[in-house]
Amino acid sequence: MTETRSRLDYETRDGIATITLNDPPANTYSYEMMQQLDRAILSARMDESVQVIVITGKGEKFFCAGADIQMLANVTPAFKYYFCLHANETLSRLEQTPKLVIAAINGHCVGGGLEVAMAADIRIARKGAGKLGLPEVSLGVLPGTGGTQRLVRIVGKSKAIELMATGQLFDFERGLELGILNQVFEAETGERFVEMVREYAVQFTTPNKAAHAVGRIKRAVQTGSEISFEPALALERELQQQLFQSEDAKEGLDAYVNKRKPEFKGK
Repeated sequence: MTETRSRLDYETRDGIATITLNDPPANTYSYEMMQQLDRAILSARMDESVQVIVITGKGEKFFCAGADIQMLANVTPAFKYYFCLHANETLSRLEQTPKLVIAAINGHCVGGGLEVAMAADIRIARKGAGKLGLPEVSLGVLPGTGGTQRLVRIVGKSKAIELMATGQLFDFERGLELGILNQVFEAETGERFVEMVREYAVQFTTPNKAAHAVGRIKRAVQTGSEISFEPALALERELQQQLFQSEDAKEGLDAYVNKRKPEFKGK
């Protein structure tokens, strides 16, 4: 039996799970990488010590350049379909995990790479490190890993159609203007940039923040924005009730009443 080589790195530290796409030179994803990403997402979801997930790319040049085009050129249409289906399921799992997900975009983030990043809750890029865009139209196809649906929810219909129909690539400052990126950090190296994103992520972990509340805020928004208003309000109430029963809610309320800083435990 042939052992599948690792195409990503997984590390947990200080309440943060860091998933690093690692398939040089461009960190393109194959079915094997998506299987490994799927397992890493589940590991982070099930690990009670993990409160925030950071996803990034290995090296200085690429976050991810999307799907492995050479692989796609050599497989059957049926394989392509199931490959896209599994990739969609994997990114939906990332999006629906009730823990904050931050994409640390260390380099070029195009095609399927941007589709991965858009499944995160917050996107931070390294200044001057690369381009963003969905250029699939140049291959005669569309962004098929959630790109058409997630981009329109971020930038609106007209702008999303323009960006995908032209296939244009643009710098991170433009990505910030469009609302695709939340922030751009300046860092001398990719390694330092990822560490800066981890430092940023610490604010969402205990004892600084009630991590369960952050996760439920994410769930309320990610799921609630896709359903009608009244069911979304019902979802919000149910998530709030879960939090009302938590130790952190009792701690937060008691700290407020007694004018002290809360010490959250994630329970």
